[in-house]
Amino acid sequence: MNRLIKYGYSILYVSVFFSCQNRKEDILNKTDAEKHVSSVWVSDNGDGSYKNPILHADYSDPDVIRVGDDFFMTASSFNASPSLPILHSKDLVNWTIVNHALSGLTPISFFDKPQHGKGVWAPSIRYHNEEFFIYWGDPDFGVFMVKTKDPFGNWEKPVKVLDGKGIIDPCPLWDEDGKTYLITAWAASRSGINSILTVWEMNSEGTEVVSEGKHVYDGHDNNHTVEGPKLFQREGKYYIFAPAGGVANGWQLVLRSDCIWGPYEEKIVLAQGNTSVNGPHQGTLVETQTNESWFIHFQDKGFYGRILHLQPVEWGNGWPVIGIDSDGNGCGEPVLTHKKPDVGKEWAVCMPQESDEFNNGALGPQWQWAANQNIKWYVSLPGKNYLRLLAYPTTEEYQRLWDVPNLLLQKFPAPSFTATTKMKLTIEWDAKEGKKAGLIITGNDYAYLSLKKNGKGFILSQILCKDANTGGEEETIESVQLESETVCLRVEVKAPEGKCDFYYSENETEFRPIGIAHYAKPELWIGSKIGLFCVMESGDRKGSYADFDWFRITK
Repeated sequence: MNRLIKYGYSILYVSVFFSCQNRKEDILNKTDAEKHVSSVWVSDNGDGSYKNPILHADYSDPDVIRVGDDFFMTASSFNASPSLPILHSKDLVNWTIVNHALSGLTPISFFDKPQHGKGVWAPSIRYHNEEFFIYWGDPDFGVFMVKTKDPFGNWEKPVKVLDGKGIIDPCPLWDEDGKTYLITAWAASRSGINSILTVWEMNSEGTEVVSEGKHVYDGHDNNHTVEGPKLFQREGKYYIFAPAGGVANGWQLVLRSDCIWGPYEEKIVLAQGNTSVNGPHQGTLVETQTNESWFIHFQDKGFYGRILHLQPVEWGNGWPVIGIDSDGNGCGEPVLTHKKPDVGKEWAVCMPQESDEFNNGALGPQWQWAANQNIKWYVSLPGKNYLRLLAYPTTEEYQRLWDVPNLLLQKFPAPSFTATTKMKLTIEWDAKEGKKAGLIITGNDYAYLSLKKNGKGFILSQILCKDANTGGEEETIESVQLESETVCLRVEVKAPEGKCDFYYSENETEFRPIGIAHYAKPELWIGSKIGLFCVMESGDRKGSYADFDWFRITK
């Protein structure tokens, strides 16, 4: 076997138990029928091939390792909580969300309210000495690390490895000579510099940087905005895989040296070429048990976020070619479909979780809050097959849902899809009309359906907000009086413009349109999301809640 990240290929035997609340479900031993198969996006073609993207969802800055027969992925989660999603696969095509490595972000007081675009940037996951490590850069606070012996179980408390603003995109390397290194990039918005890669020496445990950093590559001349480095060893050489040229229209660069400190040769090994895959941007190299090399990277697709592609890799003269090199110039182009990786056998088709029946009141692992999660926001009880969101009081600074921390959200799962939920709003005190719950599409422009109680009963409204990131205000577009406090809410999202049409039903079968079309918009670094909420305006009397029977993603 090649020595590529040699520490990543010891076989790990673990007990595999998980659920969102107590991780008791045996994910890996599920029957095929129990695995989630999406009705809106499946990459596995069922004939030994796959199509890109493998995940049409916003898993920005992915990193992947193989341990034995298992592949594990993590990705940027920014201000969302729980943070650092852990996805599992047996073949690099079919993935399931199995855990999160962080329950919340620190400093706690800072991330207790939404910090759009901040938090967990570009993590790397590695396996060394029978432990899993994840490193990430918080552009405002420094580089952090969290580790575990069981990726399906509890992760230890995070450790700050390196203090400093603007130090991002860290990746460790336990060298064959016994030393431990960390490579990073720089965010100009915080540090004042970018387009530079820096290597630092760490202690052997990988818990602390113990030396001054040394710049090993300057991309200003040929590869501006170089960032997101992944550091490997292979056949006696050091390799740095790093995107350059910017997220929307960049390319994939590989650097090679006999010494970790350089000098490094450089070569562009993947670019958009004649394909529709813009970028193609930040990702990582991974090897199968059969010594095949593959590259997983993201493509920035606007309001859909940064969706994931899988590319074959061929090596020649010590350099990788990613994708298909049709003209023989040594630089590949992304594939749209290809034979699946050879992992020794076929595995069941599955995709990350989407719909949720809220059985026993539990939340599926696809859900994340807009800020550090709080036990006061919802109730999860055995035997209750619904999710109860409490009308948690906002403060004076939370005048729009853009500012509210207790939004329960998940990623767009496909180019087109329909999301429907059934909910009941219970008002315990109604001195004011400031308690509301509903269904939301987030983004710099956002829209939602809001159920409230008024003097005549219950009223459903469509609310829109444009340019929320620059202070835009919410506007009520249309309101309808309902006969009861129970209603089904629906939004249809349609490609390619992300047109969102809202509907409601009082009998679960006949859906009526409400409001006007909303067009999904991204936020800073992320795509639009869909989710649920139950809030109460500041100063209203405490109490009230919304029960959501289910949430379903369909065509």
